[in-house]
Amino acid sequence: MTEVSHSPVVSAIIPCLDEETAIGQVVTVVLAQNVSEVVVVDGGSKDCTVERATEAGARVVVEPQRGYGRAIQAGIAAVRDDADILVFLDGDGSDPGEFIPALVAPIAADQAVFVLGSRVRGIREPGSLAPQQLLAGYVGGLLLRLFYGARFTDLSPFRAIRRDALKSLGMKEETFGWNLEMLMRVAAARLPVLEIAVGQRRRIGGVSKVSGNLTAGLKAAWSISTTFIRLALALRRQQV
Repeated sequence: MTEVSHSPVVSAIIPCLDEETAIGQVVTVVLAQNVSEVVVVDGGSKDCTVERATEAGARVVVEPQRGYGRAIQAGIAAVRDDADILVFLDGDGSDPGEFIPALVAPIAADQAVFVLGSRVRGIREPGSLAPQQLLAGYVGGLLLRLFYGARFTDLSPFRAIRRDALKSLGMKEETFGWNLEMLMRVAAARLPVLEIAVGQRRRIGGVSKVSGNLTAGLKAAWSISTTFIRLALALRRQQV
């Protein structure tokens, strides 16, 4: 992997669906953090998400097939060719975009390859994380520690990684299991990592695709659980 020896080109990727209330503000905040571009991946919104994102200065990519991982992959494919560092965050306003420099700085300084922004550490607004999200973070963190010795406190979508390192991971997950898959592959590859406290805010508007209702939460929990088991077995076979 090549060191980032110049002022890094940072591309932010924001997957979203029906987030017209929040996306404009999110893009504005992200662009104020010295990022080089914001790529919003729209999953087929029926509201004015695309228009609001474009007005705020983002480049919008439409991914017609549903799936969190698919949206992320579409965003990665769309970033500029010279991007050094990729930042990922949600488009509902819950991830505090002003922490982007803190995520990027250790990577730019070659102190880490991957930096996770933990929602359960730092200032967390009441009601910003549903019980199932807190439980998923705890269980996921426990499994990652037991299997790989990694010490992550959360499965937060708010994160930054060197682009060349991400490419080498061979990410494949197309659903909500994407975030867990990245943590597992990063841990299995023994990459230099850091976790910083970023806290969490209540979403600006709309309904969460994961925690907004019990059914969506159970589907996400099932996806995360099956992803861990499937990928853990696959990674073990690769190491034999």
